[in-house]
Amino acid sequence: MRNVQLPDSRNENILINIDGKLYPREEAKVSVFDSVVQGGDAVWEGLRIYDGKVFMLEEHIDRMIASAKAMAFAEIPSRDYIKDQVFKTLNANRMYDESHIRLTLTRGRKVTSGMSPHFNQYGPTLIVLAEWKKPVYNVDGIKLITSSIRRNPPQCIDSKIHHNNLINNILAKIEANLAGVDDAVMLDVDGFVSETNATNIFFINNGAVKTPFADSCLPGITRRNVINLAKANNIEIEEKRISIAEMYIADEVFVTGTMGEISPVLNIDGRTIGSGKKGKVTDRILALYREKAKNEGVAIPRS
Repeated sequence: MRNVQLPDSRNENILINIDGKLYPREEAKVSVFDSVVQGGDAVWEGLRIYDGKVFMLEEHIDRMIASAKAMAFAEIPSRDYIKDQVFKTLNANRMYDESHIRLTLTRGRKVTSGMSPHFNQYGPTLIVLAEWKKPVYNVDGIKLITSSIRRNPPQCIDSKIHHNNLINNILAKIEANLAGVDDAVMLDVDGFVSETNATNIFFINNGAVKTPFADSCLPGITRRNVINLAKANNIEIEEKRISIAEMYIADEVFVTGTMGEISPVLNIDGRTIGSGKKGKVTDRILALYREKAKNEGVAIPRS
C-alpha cells in the first residue's frame, strides 16, 4: 500500500461533480472512452473562491465556452447550467473561502476508440473538482529556470484555446523539478519570453511594468486584471517582446495565475532578480489585486 499524503487533509472527503452528480473522491471517475482520456480532448478553467464569492466566474465561463467553440464541441452546456453545477459542488463541500475549482469540459464519451469527434455521440462531460487550496507558491518568492521546451506558436496550436493537452508545459515543469526550482520560463520559437509552464510573467524596470505579447502564451484572466489595475492606478505598463537578457536584468519579476495569484520571482537561471526580495511595485500590484478579489465576485447562493 502506497503512503499517499494529500497537500490538504481536508480534501480526503470532498465530493466531486461529474455531469451533475456528486461522487466521493475515490468514486469520481470518467469512462476510458472519454475524450479527455483518449487524447486530452477537453478544455478547462481554474476558479478561486474568496469570502463566499467565486472570483471572475463570468470571465472564466466566457473563456471555457469560447475554447469549446474553437474546438468545435457539440452541445456546449449553457452558462446557467455550468454556474449551477459550480454552486452545487461548493455547497456540497461547504467551501466558501481558500478554495480552488478545476472546471473541465471534455468532448465526452466515444462509442469506440479513435480520434474523430464523429465517435462522440453522448455529449460533453462536465467535471467540477473543488478543493481546499490556498495559493500554491511561496509568498516570499519563487525561483525559475529557462526551459528548453518551446511554447506552442499559433500556427501549431493556438494558446488562446485553454485546452487540456498540456504535454509541453508538463515537460517544462519536469525540467524545473529536476533543477530544484518552482517553475520554468518557456520561450517562443523565436527565443523571446512567452510565459512559464503554469503562469503569465511580468517584468519591472525603473517602475515600468512589461509583459510579453499574448502571441504564444495564454492571455490569462489574472494577467488581464493586472494590466487593467496598473492602467487604473497610473502604473506604466506595456506589452512587448522580451529577450532572455532583459529578463535577467529586470528590477522585479512576478508571475500571475488563478492558482498562485501574484508571486514575486527572486531568481532565474541562477541570476538574482533585483534585490532578491519582493519589490515595491510587485507589492503594490499584489495589494491592488487582493483588494479587487476581496470586493468582487459572484456570491455563492447557499443551500
